[in-house]
Amino acid sequence: MKLMALQLLLWQSALWTVQATASNLPQSFLPKSFEQVRKIQADVTVMQEMLCATHKLCHPEELLLLSHSLGIPRAPLTSCSSWTDCLRKLHSGLFLYQGLLQALAGISPQLAPTLEMLKLDITDFATNIWQQMADLGMAPAVQATHSPLPTFTSAFQRRAGGVLVASNLKSFLEQAHRALRFLSHL
Repeated sequence: MKLMALQLLLWQSALWTVQATASNLPQSFLPKSFEQVRKIQADVTVMQEMLCATHKLCHPEELLLLSHSLGIPRAPLTSCSSWTDCLRKLHSGLFLYQGLLQALAGISPQLAPTLEMLKLDITDFATNIWQQMADLGMAPAVQATHSPLPTFTSAFQRRAGGVLVASNLKSFLEQAHRALRFLSHL
C-alpha cells in the first residue's frame, strides 16, 4: 500500500513538473516554432529543386554510399520523453545543421542566396529554442561546439553533400514537427 502511494506521489510530481514547464512557455512559442519549421522546410525544398535543376542531383538515395565517405552526420530526433528532452534535441540538431550548411559555403553562385536564407532561418529557430531553454533554466552554461564537419575536396562532393544535407535536414524537420506536436499535447 505504501509502495502504491509512493508511486502515485511520484507520478503526480512528474505530471506537475511537465505541466509547470508547459505553462511557463509563452503561448506564442509553439505557433512560432511551427511557422519556423514550415519556413525552413520551404527553403530546403527550394535548395533541393535548384540542385536538381542545375546539377541533375535529384535523388539523395543514389548518393547514400557517398554520404558515409563524406562524413555527413545526421541529427536524429526520434523520441521525446519531456519538454526538456525535446528542446535539447531540437537545439542540438539545429546546431548541427548550422555547421553543415556552413560547410556547404561556395556550393554554387545560384544557391548562395538560398543557402544564406536557410542558415539565417535555422539560426533564428535555434535561438528561439535556446531562449526557451534559458527561460526555463535548462540551457547549458556553454553552447556546444560543432563536431568535425565534412571537408569537400571537389565541386561534385560539395553539391552531393548539399543534396544529402538537404535530405537529412528535411527528415529532421519532419521529426521536429512531430516533436512540437507532442509538446503541444503535454
